Amino acid sequence: MAEVSTQHMLNDHQSLLVINCGSSSLKAAYFASDKARQNYHYRIDPNLPVIEGFESAFKQFFAELGAARPTRIAHRFVFGGHIEDTARLLTVEEQGRLETLVSFAPLHLPLNLLGVRLCASHYSGNPRLSQWACFDNGFHYNLPALSYRYAIPESAQLRRFGFHGLNYAHIAKQLPGLLDHTITQGRIVVAHLGSGCSVCLLENLQSVDTSMGYSTAGGIPMATRSGDLDPGVMLALAKQLNSGQLEDLIFHQSGLHALSNGESSDMQTLLDSDSPAAKFAVDYFARSVRGLIGSYAAKAGGIDALVFTGGIGEHGSKIRTLICDPLSFLGFRLSASANQTHQTWISDPTSKPILVIPADEEAEMAAQVTPKN
Repeated sequence: MAEVSTQHMLNDHQSLLVINCGSSSLKAAYFASDKARQNYHYRIDPNLPVIEGFESAFKQFFAELGAARPTRIAHRFVFGGHIEDTARLLTVEEQGRLETLVSFAPLHLPLNLLGVRLCASHYSGNPRLSQWACFDNGFHYNLPALSYRYAIPESAQLRRFGFHGLNYAHIAKQLPGLLDHTITQGRIVVAHLGSGCSVCLLENLQSVDTSMGYSTAGGIPMATRSGDLDPGVMLALAKQLNSGQLEDLIFHQSGLHALSNGESSDMQTLLDSDSPAAKFAVDYFARSVRGLIGSYAAKAGGIDALVFTGGIGEHGSKIRTLICDPLSFLGFRLSASANQTHQTWISDPTSKPILVIPADEEAEMAAQVTPKN
């Protein structure tokens, strides 16, 4: 079912459609020229093959969108290569370039490209239509070398890229309206926790470190992705598996799914379970997140504020408790009532700020492809 946030939609010559294909859902937003917005959200049927599931979601989406004919479509692309652009027109050449990058994000990029093809087919009768790619790694383009370098020869040309940048950019724009100027110019840690997870250290609202690295499998253990591993583990696995099997294990069979011994990759299911394996997976996840927060505090010489976002970050009060309670030594203490009811401010009055800010990659994408007057 679509989640609709406005009562009407205009079919005009300045409308924008934003498409966000995640690893387990399709989100979209239609923006009319009068800024009216209509939101859509579809969970992909786990019983269908992935491509078939997304094609089915798009079919339902186009049916619900009805007669609307956007003039621009912005697509979230998890990875766009090491380029400074945050958005690019999807020419034939640009689509071909993006096809060569699929191995960086095999859970996402095939679906991102699928969305472009399906929209091109559905709106083939609209010669005025332009499609754009908005890159999720662009926010991290200016990471300092101390953050992006790996301790391997530079000739390997492998570096940390970082992801979830569209939402981090959105969060960075919200913070000046919520926090004092001295804090927004300081050190803020943002935890984007969902099916995919990462943590980002902001200084002066710019990314200076982030947990996802060369690929979307790095950092914190996620729903089915491993997170960081000892390189020796990868070498050992490479002796047991071929490249396709290894990729499948790292991206599809690991993370919460593996930590719970196959019980579930869904955090809410694990929180509702009484099994020791589910509790272990939850505790492991929370320990990993707070460990990253602590490491950023050490790197930056302290943290001035903490922000939660993403599906788990916005709705997982127990997870936030498991993460924050051991961080009291850094000056972070939750308000039990505010945390339980998912308020924007969930910190105790004696605490440094702890906030919950809803993810809105669609708003950031719309801003990136909307011409400035």
